Amino acid sequence: MIQVVSPALLFPWASITMSSHRIERVSELVKREVSEIVLELNLTDCGFVTITAAKISPDLKEGRIYMSVIGSAEQKQRAVDTLDRRHGHIQHELAHRIVLKYTPRLKFFLDETEAHASHIEHLLDELGGEPADE
Repeated sequence: MIQVVSPALLFPWASITMSSHRIERVSELVKREVSEIVLELNLTDCGFVTITAAKISPDLKEGRIYMSVIGSAEQKQRAVDTLDRRHGHIQHELAHRIVLKYTPRLKFFLDETEAHASHIEHLLDELGGEPADE
């Protein structure tokens, strides 16, 4: 027997549900546009900032923007703080560039995937030692 589950039960916070494919497309569009907006901001004292991903909630009201920063720990924190402070401007620009029912409220997060991958690779190299020549 197939059980049909209402989308409202899966995402109780979402008043409007969209297909996962459409959410992925909207997320990619938001990522691209936020990247361009961030490039227009003068973030020279924040290191090299790259937007790596955007995750938009099914109701389009929340948006998590993940960014990578090449620079010191201080520059990384300054970049997150600066973009959090300027999120209103970024949302306003986003609303002019993308036509959606709601403009997502953006929250910025530091994406440490590259650092974690590098650390794991280093640990694996230590464990493996020198590869044996055959």
